Amino acid sequence: MSVTPTSRLRLAVIGAGLGSGPHFKSLQDLNAEAEVVWVHTRDASRLATTPLPQGAMKTTRLEDILEDASVRAVLVLTPPNSHLELVQRLAQAGKHVLVEKPLEIDLERAQALVRVCDNHGVLLAVMLQHRLRQAATRLHGLINAGALGQLISASASVRWWRPQSYYDQPGRGTLARDGGGVLITQAIHTLDLLLSYTGLPVRVMGLASTSPVHTLEGEDCACALLHYANGAMATVQATTAAYPGFPERLELNGTLGSASLEAGVLQVAFMNGQTLTVGGGQGSGGGADPMAFDHAAHRTVLKDFIDAVRHGRKPAVTGRSALAAQQVIEAIMASSRTGTPVVLQSLTP
Repeated sequence: MSVTPTSRLRLAVIGAGLGSGPHFKSLQDLNAEAEVVWVHTRDASRLATTPLPQGAMKTTRLEDILEDASVRAVLVLTPPNSHLELVQRLAQAGKHVLVEKPLEIDLERAQALVRVCDNHGVLLAVMLQHRLRQAATRLHGLINAGALGQLISASASVRWWRPQSYYDQPGRGTLARDGGGVLITQAIHTLDLLLSYTGLPVRVMGLASTSPVHTLEGEDCACALLHYANGAMATVQATTAAYPGFPERLELNGTLGSASLEAGVLQVAFMNGQTLTVGGGQGSGGGADPMAFDHAAHRTVLKDFIDAVRHGRKPAVTGRSALAAQQVIEAIMASSRTGTPVVLQSLTP
């Protein structure tokens, strides 16, 4: 069910933690298109201290959202291990859903989350906002047009920093709540973007460990080699132990030219001598303050999601498309444990 193009979409938000700020700022910007009716969290004190969109009602009862037939869509901004249960209940109530990344703590639960939305005919979007940055979408256009030729090699580097105080927060970097460390929490954005350009590799070799810099259950250092069916290969480096934190970087090398994306800036060098620069420098939260970035890309994803619900179309960043990054992350960790390559299989719908 869609809403008329002239009406504001009524939606709700579940969760008001650290990562909710860019969402609330974006929704305030999009006030003419969407109305936040409810904000739900189990912690009443958090509702008292978090700035909420104007007019939003606070509640500690999920049922207030489930039973409100006027609410067509819900943002789920809670820890990853809570997503599947929440989305199951929302989908059963006919609510379209946008979840904060990752989909869930492992691939099996992520697939179940996608299936439940498919089974109930509701839209599922994911906040993997790097895909919709200006420079990233321009690179998508170049690749789709064949401007870089055939892929030869690629690399993704995420050299970020988090102090130990970041991991001292309850549940942070644990397998049970977050699903792991740097790969699924920080590097997933750049890895997802890489895979949106290259597609899924056929084989993955990986290593992951926890450095002497941090104490956490998950990994804070990981490296991987991705092999593709056409013979191309890509490397992945991810860490939160690189002080003081550096811009993430993605590189693609093709038979007709090379492209690099760093902190929102695209630079392309074509073999015919032409060059191209797109975008401007953007913070990404790679240093000690994980929220040190502009919310413009969040706004773009939310605007697209709102429009998708209003017009009954697929969102730009679908839940199913987000499975690729989780599949590769799981393969990297499995390869690290066994010391052997992992062959990837296409996921069944």
